[in-house]
Amino acid sequence: MTGAPPPAPASIFAVELLGELIRRGVRDVVVCPGSRSQALALAAAAAERAGAIRLHVRIDERSAGFLALGIARESGVPAPVIVTSGSAVGNLLPAALEAHEARVPLLLLTADRPAELRGIRANQTTQQPGILGQAARLALDVQAPEFTDDGDLRRDGLRDPGVLAARALADAIGSPGSAPAGPVHLNLAFREPLSGTAGFDEMIAAGFTAARAEADAAATAATEAAAAGTAPVESDAPAGTVVPEPERYVHSGDALTVVLAGADAGAAAEAFAHAAGAPLLAEAVSGARYGRETIAAYATLLDTPEIGGLTERVVVFGHPTLTRQANALLTRDDVEVIVVDPHAGPGVAHVNPGRRARIVREAAVGADYDPRTLHRWLGLWVVADRELLRERSTVHEPDLAAATATGYKERNSYARAEVAILREPITRELLAESVWRGTWPHDRLVLSASRLVRVLDGLAPGRKLTVHANRGLAGIDGTVATALGVAVASQGDADPARAAGTTRVLIGDLALLHDAGSLLLPEGEDRIRIQLFVGNDGGGTIFDGLEVAGSADRAAFDRVLFTPQRVDLAALAAAYGWEHRRVATRGELERLLTEPVTGPCIVEVPLARE
Repeated sequence: MTGAPPPAPASIFAVELLGELIRRGVRDVVVCPGSRSQALALAAAAAERAGAIRLHVRIDERSAGFLALGIARESGVPAPVIVTSGSAVGNLLPAALEAHEARVPLLLLTADRPAELRGIRANQTTQQPGILGQAARLALDVQAPEFTDDGDLRRDGLRDPGVLAARALADAIGSPGSAPAGPVHLNLAFREPLSGTAGFDEMIAAGFTAARAEADAAATAATEAAAAGTAPVESDAPAGTVVPEPERYVHSGDALTVVLAGADAGAAAEAFAHAAGAPLLAEAVSGARYGRETIAAYATLLDTPEIGGLTERVVVFGHPTLTRQANALLTRDDVEVIVVDPHAGPGVAHVNPGRRARIVREAAVGADYDPRTLHRWLGLWVVADRELLRERSTVHEPDLAAATATGYKERNSYARAEVAILREPITRELLAESVWRGTWPHDRLVLSASRLVRVLDGLAPGRKLTVHANRGLAGIDGTVATALGVAVASQGDADPARAAGTTRVLIGDLALLHDAGSLLLPEGEDRIRIQLFVGNDGGGTIFDGLEVAGSADRAAFDRVLFTPQRVDLAALAAAYGWEHRRVATRGELERLLTEPVTGPCIVEVPLARE
């Protein structure tokens, strides 16, 4: 009887690489099944058993990539995606391109044939190195692991798991003053035997447990240091230096200024607008649409000569993409454009449609600046904005006190009016505003690239919410998977308050169908709280707003642009094990938004095409 086979170099390398990633803060790993990647996949399964990671298994690599994108959007930490060779790698490209343009950390671990099996048309083999092109922050083709004569892994160059993990995470996360976050591709060659750890399983489990403990201790120490005020302060420049004046904008109030906040602008935009006392034109996807300077109907007001036409300077945070008015503002010859972007370096693109913006790494107000300087200017925007929002708001609240003060007849009329309101059919405006108002700070809101996000952008009142949207490329691809990633990351948070929330998704019918495969939730994983609010208008009505809709042949337009669909969403939900709810009136929608959410649910909302 022979003893157990020796461990495979592929498995030892995979275990060490994953352990090093865990030690450096990785908490989630996404795996797709495959033969060539089996060492990495089995290492991830072992790490899950040891309690070192949360493991997410998907059968579709495209869904896996966007799931990891959503996890990183919420957590700021990349979730390594493990896939096999061949077309599996190509299916990661959509998520990688979104991560590149949206500056989201993404780490792709792709298995490949060793050098001797390349270039001979071996099965399931293609040119994987460099497949991401210029989108990759780092792309490394790592030789197949092997043992030295003394039985240890050969650790020359890139085959040292510690060196590889540190470099990959640093480049994926990025840093101020250099390249932003984005995709990193480690193409890992493996020779047969492709896996094998017999006799070492207990040691491997102990190693993963120790790696998790080390990561948790480091996180706790960082949290305590931050609470005590002793944590190192992040800076755009090396310690002891000052950001050069040309790379900093200091607001002095010498021009009529607005602050434009695009996707992922975050709190920095709101803080600057508040300090400057300037109107805050914050997109619904910006994460900055709150505070007293917020102007919700900014797009309409930018078109008015007596308000938007007076603008002399715009300070830009994030990536504005939702309105033509914002783009027009940035290309006006009479407007000074300041773009705040902490990242620089070769190949780093900045928001600059007019190609004359001044790019700075930070913005602040002068030490002696008085925010009341722009008081009249801000008031002009605020008053006009309130009037527009009153016209657009879908919230109707009859005066109960007045009805009660009159007689029975008037109160009865009030009741009938209230019933009539609750029976109103749902419009896009009502759906968008209701979901926005029904979302709370501990929840997460994901906005799909669809007509609904533009409707929301024109009427959503200021609220401090955590909002996610794939606006890097502004495509409908991967919306469901991204939202699932946001949900698992937020609901798995160590903070009970953050983990208690629900993820709500405002999505069009075509965006849902484009990513329908991501509805498949594997057995054995946590049941998350997520609601997909699907505005079902039977096709791509966003194209109805284009000029071509008025000039093209109607039948041809519908065939190739509107693309009508009649999918049974209830049957689709049942096939994937999701709850399905159909709401058609205001009252039904309001009731649903107050009910507790216990699992995944598709909320279908029928909408008229108009």
